[in-house]
Amino acid sequence: MAKLQEITSHEHWKELLELSEKQPFFVFKHSTTCPISSFAHTNVQSFKTELPIYFVKVIEHRPISLEIANDLNVQHQSPQAILVMHRQAKWHQSHYDITEETLAASVDFMI
Repeated sequence: MAKLQEITSHEHWKELLELSEKQPFFVFKHSTTCPISSFAHTNVQSFKTELPIYFVKVIEHRPISLEIANDLNVQHQSPQAILVMHRQAKWHQSHYDITEETLAASVDFMI
């Protein structure tokens, strides 16, 4: 299972955004009250990758979630998985389109 690391502060997100210049990573935007998000969360946790996976709880940390959407120029959705590279969203999917297969294909897209 993938180890997800939570983003809980503006400063942490900005550090990660800068890090994306050297290391791509995934961000998973998760609603703790939504069954679709629970489905997607399970898929993200099961996904085997060498890339770091970070997550933000969209209800508990809404300003950070909206900041991520704004910084990456993607429409806010929940659940949502985003591949971040060079301060940009290189790929993103939401809802039932977040599967191990689509996550793996996004890494292939990056190459």
